[in-house]
Amino acid sequence: MRRIRDAATRVPATRPFSTSGVSLLLMAWDAKTAQYAPAAPQAPAGRRSADDSRLSPAAPGAMSYRYTTDLAAVRAVVYSYARQAGLPESRAIDLVLAVSEVAANTVRYANSPGSLKIWYDTREIVCQIQDDGIITDPLAGQRTPSLEGTGGHGLWIVNQVCDEVEMSSDETGTTIRLHMKLPGS
Repeated sequence: MRRIRDAATRVPATRPFSTSGVSLLLMAWDAKTAQYAPAAPQAPAGRRSADDSRLSPAAPGAMSYRYTTDLAAVRAVVYSYARQAGLPESRAIDLVLAVSEVAANTVRYANSPGSLKIWYDTREIVCQIQDDGIITDPLAGQRTPSLEGTGGHGLWIVNQVCDEVEMSSDETGTTIRLHMKLPGS
């Protein structure tokens, strides 16, 4: 069962549709062809560390990558780690889509660099995105957006394709964790 979780609430959700199509194929191609160089682990200035967050700390040895605008590199990092962890192609593309949506929100709204951490074990792969932005709606992404609306679709899509989404947001910034179960877990 897929769960969406914020710091105070657990809400079960279902995956109502399949995520296949041209945009996902283009992202997979982009991820395969982009070049990237992971940055050394470091927290953005003025930010709480993952240890101080309401979320548990990132796993030891998590890969860290800082970004400002280069979402192709973010997609490449996620795709590479997802396949290395054992996600099938279609689920790796789903994870790339989800992380890309959250990272695009950093670029669009946070006006600060974002930080991506990725780790996996035998059960799941986790992508954690942090930035200085604030999400004021604790149910962001959990309600089906209006078809006529011009926004609010990205986090909803993220919640549809991931097995679990955790979000913590306050005046110090936002941390979002995206979980995907690995085959056989």
